[in-house]
Amino acid sequence: MDKIFRALADPTRRSLLDELYRQDGQTLSALGQRLPMTRFGVMKHLKVLEEAGLVVARRRGREKHHFLNPVPIRLVHDRWVSKYAEPWAATLSDIKRTIEEDTMEKVFEIYIKATPERVWEAITNPDLRARYSFGVRVSSDWTEGSRYEGASSGAPQLLIEGENVEVDPPHRLVQTYTALWNDEVKGEGPSRVTWEIEQIQDSCRLTVLHDQLHENANAELYGGWPMILSGLKTLLETGESLTTPGSLMYSAAEPAA
Repeated sequence: MDKIFRALADPTRRSLLDELYRQDGQTLSALGQRLPMTRFGVMKHLKVLEEAGLVVARRRGREKHHFLNPVPIRLVHDRWVSKYAEPWAATLSDIKRTIEEDTMEKVFEIYIKATPERVWEAITNPDLRARYSFGVRVSSDWTEGSRYEGASSGAPQLLIEGENVEVDPPHRLVQTYTALWNDEVKGEGPSRVTWEIEQIQDSCRLTVLHDQLHENANAELYGGWPMILSGLKTLLETGESLTTPGSLMYSAAEPAA
């Protein structure tokens, strides 16, 4: 929390986040053209934002692209804002961004004090998954090329479905992703979700890359990831379920954990 607040205290760094909010996935050169400072100055501020987890950098060939990571902002909201505001205030942290490309990609990153095996189990175990993923149980045999389905006893129809493209436990899971919970998201068609688990001493860095999204894709497809990952972190570190505005959406008929 201290790193996050220190990073947000500087107006230049807030301006960088604003720029990534408006257009995600920008390079250092692109960001430097938008701010009245040297390339080195932009680089220093980006480093602080990366150390706070507010920005995630990923290489695309020879270039490094920077993505706004809303998960720490979600954690700040859960720790501070939700104590004093009604649940609708959580909509302030929803990220609705478009970029000037044919497809979009969104990157979410969080650190969890758990082993890679435990994180993998929480992703692939239907009972654990339902506790932090809006009450949705995701079932599969978790082999490459196999199908997975997400449903809830509180909703008779399937909510998500797809194929497990790459399965490398407990480090990497690549899946196609088709949302089915309403006609609007059904019309978006399939996208892709990649889970990357990397051990960092006694903790894990979990990165979720949601890509192959259409330009101006419905924000419902990716807007729930900060709540899902915050719930996953809380479950593995405390054993408790995190109540968020979306956490009980499909779990009304689920048995108490």
